[in-house]
Amino acid sequence: MEAVVDALDAFLQTRVQQQEFRPLGLATGRTMEPLYAALCERLRAWPTPHLQWLREHWCSFNLDEYVGLPAGDPRSFAAYMQTHLTGPLDLPSNQVRIPDGMASDPSSEARRYSTALRQAGGIGLQLLGLGSNGHVGFNEPPSGVDSPCRVVTLQAATRIQNADAFGGDSEAVPKQAITLGLQEILSAEVIHLIVTGSAKAEILLAALLEPSTDLVSASWLQQHPQVHLWVDDAAFAR
Repeated sequence: MEAVVDALDAFLQTRVQQQEFRPLGLATGRTMEPLYAALCERLRAWPTPHLQWLREHWCSFNLDEYVGLPAGDPRSFAAYMQTHLTGPLDLPSNQVRIPDGMASDPSSEARRYSTALRQAGGIGLQLLGLGSNGHVGFNEPPSGVDSPCRVVTLQAATRIQNADAFGGDSEAVPKQAITLGLQEILSAEVIHLIVTGSAKAEILLAALLEPSTDLVSASWLQQHPQVHLWVDDAAFAR
């Protein structure tokens, strides 16, 4: 993770020096936990004026949130971000933006969220993990290259993958989520894809080496001009 943190640190330092901050696109999940821990430690060691500028100008948009979970629910991605980033860095919570899982009209909330991102200037740097079925964000297959921010129905494999936060019960995982689409993700200036574990080795190969297809959402990253891939030995085994 140190190499990834080095890259993110350098990216953010450049933004501070240029006095310019384009929104970050952030992900959640087990893969990201050690990354956020190391990044927070690194940023807290910055000179105080630089860190203060970063706090004041911080703007990020998370990829997704479960439909039906309030922000205060410890299983929500809002709570995840509070635990792993917002709290440790003492960031203003309204600058770490996440879809409202309790919106009365989730589809309208997805459109509002996409509009807010566009008005903020679009994503500068996007962090991504890789789902076991090839999804990025919650862009479940099939997802086209132009798919927008929207409400999605989570597949069984995804709910199993995310069951740990729900006591290991995949049936307790919400059936729907709001997610940024490939349209917003691929509009990012630069993308960092982080993949760990042997369980992701086969789908990673499909995403990288086989033709882009709606059936493997991550395969559309091949169309992006600046994707950085970070894998551990287990994920790179094949």
